[in-house]
Amino acid sequence: MIRGTYTESGLTLGDAVLVRMRPFYKLVGDPDSPSTDFSEGYDGSAWEYYGHPGIVLRTVGPASAATRHGVAVLGPLIDYRVQGSTVTVLGTSIVGGHDAYRLRVRMLDGFEEDEFIDARDWLLIADRKVAPIHAFGPRIASETRWSDYRLVDGVRFAFRTDEVEIATGKLLNQFQTTSVEVNRDLDPALFSPPVFKHTPLQAFLEHLFAEREDLDAVLWSYHDFLTAYPEVDTDEGIEIIGYQMLKTGDLVPATSLLERNAKTYPRSSGAAFGLGRAYLAAGRIAKARVEFERALVLDPTNRRARDALTGLPTPWVVQPR
Repeated sequence: MIRGTYTESGLTLGDAVLVRMRPFYKLVGDPDSPSTDFSEGYDGSAWEYYGHPGIVLRTVGPASAATRHGVAVLGPLIDYRVQGSTVTVLGTSIVGGHDAYRLRVRMLDGFEEDEFIDARDWLLIADRKVAPIHAFGPRIASETRWSDYRLVDGVRFAFRTDEVEIATGKLLNQFQTTSVEVNRDLDPALFSPPVFKHTPLQAFLEHLFAEREDLDAVLWSYHDFLTAYPEVDTDEGIEIIGYQMLKTGDLVPATSLLERNAKTYPRSSGAAFGLGRAYLAAGRIAKARVEFERALVLDPTNRRARDALTGLPTPWVVQPR
């Protein structure tokens, strides 16, 4: 169990806890004080829990990959064959002024990252990979630097990691460890999402996410729920699920769902923003602009819409001769 402080893009986001346990368990969260807002983990498949609106999602795509690539208790090199990986020695490199052996790890799903082992003391000092940083962001080549090694129960652990973008040197995130606890006996159930009694809306939202690849099923379920529960406000929940569907790359069902949501709630700034985000993810910039502008007309304080509008490319205008 690792406790520390997480910083992203220069902003300290607060205390963080990461727990791993053999054979494949992982939890981003504190098992001693479970969060009611958000947690994520791996208990044989990746999951995310959102306290608002109260849903558990079994993730796929980049979110799932990022989770499963980090489930090994001792990292990707130890017992790599057992993990289904291969390792190729690529030679030596200079990292942080030190000679290091460069090893390429190819994981079971084809994902590759390079590990750099200090030639002096055999400690991991860096790894490099290419992966998306954010849900809709491009694939970024980054280097994570491991430092400040300290002994814990006779084993050296890196107490600081810094991930930087290789092309620019920009610091993407940093984790400063404050404590490491080893060999703690934990119930495997702690690595699974929380169990709770679902409201009809919460169950409906989870069902939609499970159906995300089937456009007809998504729209049918949406129609059925609105017919059966006309008094339930689904606006915000649909925006959240639509966003999660976009993250998994299911653009057509997500966009169609968010179009229906915007039609159901024509006075909702959030619904307009959610639809604009779907159009943006699909590369339909002109339509995204219209929806972000509509979101601001409905609610001039909608900062998400304002920021999204500012981030759009400037329209090309033909100048008169």
